[in-house]
Amino acid sequence: MKKTAIVTDSNSGITQSQAGDLGIYVIPMPFYIDEQLYLEDITLTQKEFYQRLEDDAEIFTSQPSPADVMELWEKILEDYEAIVHIPMSSGLSNSCQTAQALAKEYNGKVQVVNNQRISVTQRQSVLDAITLAAAGRSALEIREVLEKEKAESSIYITVESLKYLKKGGRITPAAAAIGTVLNLKPVLQIQGEKLDALSKARGKKQAKRTMVQAMKKDLEGRFAAYAQSGLMCLEAAYTGNQEEALEWKKELEAAFPGMPIHMDPLSLSVACHIGYGALAVACAKKVEIEL
Repeated sequence: MKKTAIVTDSNSGITQSQAGDLGIYVIPMPFYIDEQLYLEDITLTQKEFYQRLEDDAEIFTSQPSPADVMELWEKILEDYEAIVHIPMSSGLSNSCQTAQALAKEYNGKVQVVNNQRISVTQRQSVLDAITLAAAGRSALEIREVLEKEKAESSIYITVESLKYLKKGGRITPAAAAIGTVLNLKPVLQIQGEKLDALSKARGKKQAKRTMVQAMKKDLEGRFAAYAQSGLMCLEAAYTGNQEEALEWKKELEAAFPGMPIHMDPLSLSVACHIGYGALAVACAKKVEIEL
């Protein structure tokens, strides 16, 4: 019997195909679009999602059903001794708390990681878990390492339109109207549990400069020791507009020479709240293996 399986959800940006290549399992996040259920990367593609978003369809995010989660766990435990389950941040969805409650029925065989990450930083947690499992760490040890290092990441995001922040109640209609007239682009941050405001910029160009400056401050400040030792991973993300995203990646490569940059589409669970055309930069520390 194999030792430890790694499970995550599609908020990590890891596709079903990539999961097969990595030897892990990805639970698709469910969405209700005009009251019809869709599963990310199975019955709902990125392109279809943004088309429905543009058409002003009613879109609601949900969490995987407990029955589906338990069915997957039980199938995996036929071949593995234990599972490390890495859901999206507990501050952005209830799926983590639900998984933690379900895991109590498995007598320690399922370890649910609450390390408050999403998208490209959640992906890094998955890669870390794979590395730790390959090094022989137990499921419990992997969870403890990932939760201990949960604060060693940052995400900064700017949006194309204020429409979806207004729709989600994150800004008032009046603020959205004024911001649109003045071409204000909020810069948002995820530092742990929540999506919070960092600053406002006049136009997207200035917003991108603000994000680069914030990331440089992180890498030269609180993450300096990790950056100097090559342990910080730099990442980019976007919603929908791949052409603009590729240009953004080039800008980041120029701003952070010598640092490889991994880029993925942002999770659709985040895209629901910020819309098409958002750009993000992120970093996350990768684990060190003590021999």
